[in-house]
Amino acid sequence: MATETSTTADRRGIVERLRASPFLSELLSNRLALIGLSIILAMVLLGVYARLFIDLGAISQSQLAAHPNKAPPGWLGSAALDQFLFGTDAAARDIFKRVLYGAWLALKFGVLVVGASTVLGISLGIIAAYYGDVVDNVVMRTMDVFLAFPSLLLALALVAIFGAGLSKVVIALTLVYTPRFARVVRGAALKVLEDEYIDATVALGARDPRVLVRHVLPNCLAPITVQSTLNFGLAIIDLAALSFLGFGAQAGTPSWGLMLKNGVSNGLLTGDWWLSFFPGLFLAITVLGFNLLGDGMRDALDPRMRETVE
Repeated sequence: MATETSTTADRRGIVERLRASPFLSELLSNRLALIGLSIILAMVLLGVYARLFIDLGAISQSQLAAHPNKAPPGWLGSAALDQFLFGTDAAARDIFKRVLYGAWLALKFGVLVVGASTVLGISLGIIAAYYGDVVDNVVMRTMDVFLAFPSLLLALALVAIFGAGLSKVVIALTLVYTPRFARVVRGAALKVLEDEYIDATVALGARDPRVLVRHVLPNCLAPITVQSTLNFGLAIIDLAALSFLGFGAQAGTPSWGLMLKNGVSNGLLTGDWWLSFFPGLFLAITVLGFNLLGDGMRDALDPRMRETVE
């Protein structure tokens, strides 16, 4: 009985702390941020639904033997085609199901790109800030070389070296985004290292890994979180762009970028607008959601962070 009471009290304490959090209060009062969060949650639900209930093989292979190709959306065509809400593509595949599965692929590979680049960027940025001198110059000048190139151009060059395919694209974009995190984390870490408690911790005999992980990193989480959210939208765009150019998703894969490519080549000049409209719409809405949430989180954490992130 005492255990249940203490558990309930702990839960109430957590809820009360969340309600009293200035960050959550500011974020929840930002309507645009809430819209962005709602969009992201909706896309996650659609993506999970597609992963669990839509057969990837059926929407990847040609269905010309069973369905008409380039059929208009069901609400525009005849009653016999009302099963195709977004119509069919040149291979008679259901665009609605392909778009939903595309949400799963976009979020899945977006998480891989942002997660890997965040870990690498944090490691390099904190190490450069903490050790300084030669280490700082070597790390940051290397990051400057990567930052000197436009992100998409650099990604194209790396994919040309690694080869085509979504897994190779993830590696290329990870290398492209790592310098952005490294620069942001280094700037935040340098401010943290100026505080006196860091000197006191070192004077008490704390080793470098403990100082970095237990004291420096937690105080750099605000800009890291904002940068990760904003870069998620950029990662989805670049994934789609590389697939559009033929370096990402392979033929048949329900990737938004590849669907846009097929729609442009098969329907743009013939008036079959639905081939590219719906994947483009979902791509734009998803990126908008991450941008709105990222801007809201930045303003909620610290309006002055705008200069650090940008």
